[in-house]
Amino acid sequence: MAFPEPKPRGPELPQKRLKTLDCGQGAVRAVRFNVDGNYCLTCGSDKTLKLWNPLRGTLLRTYSGHGYEVLDAAGSFDNSNLCSGGGDKAVVLWDVASGQVVRKFRGHAGKVNTVQFNEEATVILSGSIDSSIRCWDCRSRRPEPVQTLDEAKDGISSVKVSDHEVLAGSVDGRVRRYDLRMGQLFSDYVGSPITCTCFSRDGQCTLVSSLDSTLRLLDKDTGELLGEYTGHKNQEYKLDCCLSERDTHVVSCSEDGKVFFWDLVEGSLALALPVGRGVVQSLAYHPTEPCLLTAVGGSVHCWREEAYETEGGAG
Repeated sequence: MAFPEPKPRGPELPQKRLKTLDCGQGAVRAVRFNVDGNYCLTCGSDKTLKLWNPLRGTLLRTYSGHGYEVLDAAGSFDNSNLCSGGGDKAVVLWDVASGQVVRKFRGHAGKVNTVQFNEEATVILSGSIDSSIRCWDCRSRRPEPVQTLDEAKDGISSVKVSDHEVLAGSVDGRVRRYDLRMGQLFSDYVGSPITCTCFSRDGQCTLVSSLDSTLRLLDKDTGELLGEYTGHKNQEYKLDCCLSERDTHVVSCSEDGKVFFWDLVEGSLALALPVGRGVVQSLAYHPTEPCLLTAVGGSVHCWREEAYETEGGAG
């Protein structure tokens, strides 16, 4: 007789603390993985940006050039450049290897909350509390943006980019999706000020967090509400949310020192991970593995699944 196939293992959630980075840059405003998940960036209230190997806990380089706290950063697809934005209203393009500022783009009228490269890393998109998204050409010497998207009625909290779309969340309670191929703008009204938006990894859905302590999963094309996720606390701060590496779980920071994981389909709470005291300001999920970075105060914690073994035995 034929034995039944073994059931595929369910997704494992990162709940074992592997490393703690004491970042030494004041409060860590954001933590971000690079494109392949081997390195991470931390944005400091002390005006610096730092590049780390999070699994080893080693600092690789410090980037100094902002005039005020750094609020977001991103790496290019080929790991050669970084971009960052901050309280000095500037968007900075960095050379990773030398640590030098390549370009500093000025034009926003308020602090820059969010920055992203396009897929080819030829354009930086920046979102600001001045209600605009500006698109900066990395290769041009022109000081002004190549395009400004100013449909929002209040500050931009979150910008994400796919190969032909820009997804933006605003304090005005709307998620806007710009389809650059079709030249169209789609808008979904959530009502509460939006703190973070992101695409699902399969590109079919958008996840939206807002200041009513609720995350919503929307069908990207129709705007239909597919799921709601509650239990965490998000009433005051701009907190990150994301989907796990296989789109199985919804993940969010919380103002009560935890990171929450919900089953995407069922909507049920799978794990409330105690991370630290106070607000979990930022998180980043590895692109292909169950690995999570969390930022609380001046530290970043690196989490893996329970079964994970570090090289050379238990870590």
